[in-house]
Amino acid sequence: MKKVTFKNRNWNVAAVLQFPKDFDENKKYPTIVCAHPISSCKEQTSGNIYGKALAEAGFVTLAFDASNQGESGGNLQYIEDPALRVEDFRCAADYLTTLDYVDENRIGVMGVCGGGAYSANAAMTERRFKAVGTVVAANYGRVMREGDYTADSAIKTLEAVAAQRTAQARGGADLITQYIPNSEEERKQAGMEDIDIIEAVDYYKTPRGQQPGSPNKLRFDSFDKIIAWDAFHLADHLLTQPLQIIVGDKVGVFGSYKDGFELFGKAASKNKNIHVVQGASHYDLYDQPKATSEALEKLIPFFKENL
Repeated sequence: MKKVTFKNRNWNVAAVLQFPKDFDENKKYPTIVCAHPISSCKEQTSGNIYGKALAEAGFVTLAFDASNQGESGGNLQYIEDPALRVEDFRCAADYLTTLDYVDENRIGVMGVCGGGAYSANAAMTERRFKAVGTVVAANYGRVMREGDYTADSAIKTLEAVAAQRTAQARGGADLITQYIPNSEEERKQAGMEDIDIIEAVDYYKTPRGQQPGSPNKLRFDSFDKIIAWDAFHLADHLLTQPLQIIVGDKVGVFGSYKDGFELFGKAASKNKNIHVVQGASHYDLYDQPKATSEALEKLIPFFKENL
């Protein structure tokens, strides 16, 4: 494992490279960019589970923190800007082409949750990505347009963002909100009983998955960028690379089961497959050995065949 940085605009994006056993820098390796979920970081599922396992299977992997998040730099900390997130992928591809041991004709991309949807979107225009894998890919714009786990409609949220931006333009403080409840007690007090919310709190706010790079903080003025985003727009025209989609059949409010099938139906890829992990929830596919092993049993041969 090696900590590295690469540039997006004028800041550094923090990343971790992981290598196959008996790695030889004089050889060329197929390489996979691994993208973290919304609110996550490279030390969680994208790097510590999937990036690690894919490296053990013979690939070089690169897991990175999104710009303005985790250990990465940027101009506005805690922002979630889909266009900027997709640019991170292009910059990751730029960086990999500078490494002599990376076979630039065998670069793939995969992501988990929001990172999966971003991976698919990035691959539409970043043609250096030759194969795409997604695990419980969630189209974050669709999630927020449907109200996510709040009672607010998209229009009411946008009106609140407009008011906040006016306040900030007049010298008011930035508003930092959160993605999920900060504790099990807070979740119960809010009456949030959906399986995805319950398990999100268990993953992000307990020793199970908690990491300093994932502080559960989000700029409120991100929502105008998120709500208008559709990760799968133009997939029927531009997403032509081989595609492996993984979902779990325990359906929760984040909607990754539905999004997985929507992506599968839309993608122009001639070589595409969707695999349902029976009995698995969204968060089981982040780190639970039985579910992640089944996902990797599909992803590893897929990438070996297509990179």
